[in-house]
Amino acid sequence: MSTEEPSNKNFSILSLDQYQLHASSTAIYKDTCKTFKERISYVGLGLSGEAGEIANKTKKLLRDKELDKEALIAELGDVLWYLAMTCNELDTTLNEVANINLYKLKRRQQKGTLKGKGDNR
Repeated sequence: MSTEEPSNKNFSILSLDQYQLHASSTAIYKDTCKTFKERISYVGLGLSGEAGEIANKTKKLLRDKELDKEALIAELGDVLWYLAMTCNELDTTLNEVANINLYKLKRRQQKGTLKGKGDNR
């Protein structure tokens, strides 16, 4: 068994749905989180935690005037994993979520409501 760190050179370009499928094989939380409520709570809290780590790293840019780009990219990967697992729990795909979001943004753009308050604009 190799102890070598995986490199991004070892992976081919994946679609969002392919990523979601492959990432699902690493979802060990299902061993302890048996109910939907437990699983959706776990992935929701994980997503929030990882987003908080991104916020903290970008905050340090204001303080230190430096950005650890590699660390930020790694955290984005963690956010993507939790987002993919959240999609799994909701029986949807990353691709579907991306398409729904783009449709919403295009409608807001056409209506001139990209800026504004509220979800229904």
